[in-house]
Amino acid sequence: MLSEAWSWFLHLYSLAYQALAPCSLPQQLMVKTINHQQYLGKWYFKAAVSHQEADIQKFRAFDNMVFTIEETANDTLVLTGNMRMGDDCIKQSWTYHIQPERDDMVMEGRTFRRNLFWSGTWANCLDCIIFQEVEPPLRRTDSVDSLNRFMLYARQKDISSEVVTTFLKNSACHQMKVHVTLPEEKGLSYF
Repeated sequence: MLSEAWSWFLHLYSLAYQALAPCSLPQQLMVKTINHQQYLGKWYFKAAVSHQEADIQKFRAFDNMVFTIEETANDTLVLTGNMRMGDDCIKQSWTYHIQPERDDMVMEGRTFRRNLFWSGTWANCLDCIIFQEVEPPLRRTDSVDSLNRFMLYARQKDISSEVVTTFLKNSACHQMKVHVTLPEEKGLSYF
């Protein structure tokens, strides 16, 4: 019930905000209704944005990142990241569950985190996807989420710089001005 109320509140808030602000809004891809098959496979990390440095700081240590999304069971997706940090390659996996009553995914071990998919058209990229992670405020008296970041992924390693520029510009319009793009100077990290 609370999840449904929160979803309606966010929807109404976004409509009101869009009427008052000139910023474009990304189109949410409801994970319970989209065709998961079209999002399976390889994705290249391109950029991350947030309101605060702490949300994206860990990305600054990496040269490049490649992720694979696989469906391991009904309504279970595994995201495996191959990340290059210096001369080392790091591999990590995260498991997400899709629940019929929610529009986001539930991450194993972090059930309080909202994990949302947004259309890449917000970055002028049909072959991109935007992944958002949101965690509620640490204390009830806090008014700001303790984590709120958007991450841009592309199907192709090489994309137009305009895609990242559009993503950063649209994010900045929503006061998400802290960003990171990876240098991608070393070979891709595969295992």
